[in-house]
Amino acid sequence: MAPKWRELADKLAEQIRRGEYEPGQRLPQIRDLVEAGEGSKATVHAAYKALESEGLVTSSRGHGTVVRERVPLKRLGIARYDKAKWRDGDEVAFIADRVASGRAYRRNEQTQTVSLVEASPVVASAHDLEPGAPVYARARLVKEGDQPTHSLTSYYRPEHVEGTRLVDPTPGPAGRGGGFRVLYDAGYEIDHMKESLFARVPTAEEARMLQLPPGEAVVELHRTTYTADGTVVEFAIGVHAASRFAWEYDFKVPDSAQPQEDQQ
Repeated sequence: MAPKWRELADKLAEQIRRGEYEPGQRLPQIRDLVEAGEGSKATVHAAYKALESEGLVTSSRGHGTVVRERVPLKRLGIARYDKAKWRDGDEVAFIADRVASGRAYRRNEQTQTVSLVEASPVVASAHDLEPGAPVYARARLVKEGDQPTHSLTSYYRPEHVEGTRLVDPTPGPAGRGGGFRVLYDAGYEIDHMKESLFARVPTAEEARMLQLPPGEAVVELHRTTYTADGTVVEFAIGVHAASRFAWEYDFKVPDSAQPQEDQQ
């Protein structure tokens, strides 16, 4: 027979799934459930901790136990980098995701810190530099309202970005069109990129920065951006709260048996 706290956790989980408690709604206070005969204070507390570890609720001082938002942002794949969005307009990548998701945004929901640092081995490899070579690190934390969604740090060779808005720490995108527009104006039009993704357990600092509940994973993104001649003009590392995004890709299926020109 399951312990009392498990029975209560399962009952509340079912109520959440049926919509009796909606996303963003606070669950009853522990003392209210105790008074309703659902169990002792320890039983209710254990049930709430179980729901939190299962990713159904979040708990914080002053806000109580709240049902988590279950509709993730669309995290677009190829479409978020459409040149028409940033070259001809002002829709940088994180804003493209919000627009596609029908969600509101403010440009200052992206912070920015810029510093000249020594290239780590992974950054140096991406830029074909020696480890320890100087690179600019442009670190951003992106929020939706008050909730962080992801961090993104872009690394650039100094000769590509010195004197541009990419080394300006003003919060928000780097001017109209963001970073890719800055590179474009500097003569480094992006042509293609490579992205790799993997899920992992967050570090303690990442869990704090992204306000992750216990048990939440992160998705780490590595993005390498090239010009048409193969020059790497940006290498970026992003850390995304796994439950806050749904990754979406829409692309033409290749057929390597056909001549390349037939697939254009």
